[in-house]
Amino acid sequence: MSVPAPGAMVCYRHAGREAGIRCQRCDRPICTDCMRDAAVGFQCPSCVNEGARATRQGVATYGGRRSANPALTSYVIIGLNVAVWLAILATGGRTSRLVDQLAISPVGGCFTRTGFTELPSSVCGSFYLPGVADGAYWQLVTNGFTHVQVWHIAANMFSLYILGPQVEAALGRARFLAVYALALLTGSATVYWLTGPGSLTLGASGAIFGLFGAIAVLVHKVGADLRSIAGLLAVNVLITFALPNISWQGHLGGLVGGAAVTAVIVYAPRGTRRSLAQWSAIGGVTALVALAVILRSAVLA
Repeated sequence: MSVPAPGAMVCYRHAGREAGIRCQRCDRPICTDCMRDAAVGFQCPSCVNEGARATRQGVATYGGRRSANPALTSYVIIGLNVAVWLAILATGGRTSRLVDQLAISPVGGCFTRTGFTELPSSVCGSFYLPGVADGAYWQLVTNGFTHVQVWHIAANMFSLYILGPQVEAALGRARFLAVYALALLTGSATVYWLTGPGSLTLGASGAIFGLFGAIAVLVHKVGADLRSIAGLLAVNVLITFALPNISWQGHLGGLVGGAAVTAVIVYAPRGTRRSLAQWSAIGGVTALVALAVILRSAVLA
């Protein structure tokens, strides 16, 4: 048996053998005899056995229950977006009052077809619509289901159709919903902070960029090649800044939010308290978003 060179990695299962690779799941060094083929790279025998037990028990890779149909949740979200879009088309398209009610506006005022005027309801009369700072906090959520142009909803829903099932397959349904919802909310909070008082922002793009962030974290976690997702993300970032009337604020906030929530899920310490750690961290991110909204409302008051 060969003796490992000084300073070389040593297999955690065979102390006298040099390790040339790390397990993709637990990151411990393993020798060639301990390498087991996995979906991405190699795993050690312990992780392979643990994964087999989890699969039999219906447990997702990072905790939680494995989705029997990982695409179902994305289909439901797509259906909700399409239903709202059809309602907007049926009530006037861009001139629909639904758009003004559901899209994010930081402050209220007179929203007419010629523009926005920040005036009190006593002056605006029937044209007055509230903003988030006036208590229309539902806009932080409803904007993520609101579209007007067909290209806008088509691009967002196609991205959700491609990315959503991949994220849910890795995280399970509940954690996928947490990633999607918090990406939407962090995108909305960023819009609330960084756009002008008279702006209207709508679309699921913040949540979609959150899924890009989630995929990037998952790919990095298993040690796979990041170039493919990085290239796709770069194209979307280019589109964000190259085309007019696209909310870079929502895209940036959603990307950061989705990546952050996915990171606290996949990097939570393994063991019996893993779920507690994950949901506590998710709760912490939610609290930070809520605090950001409260502070912005106080500034605009």
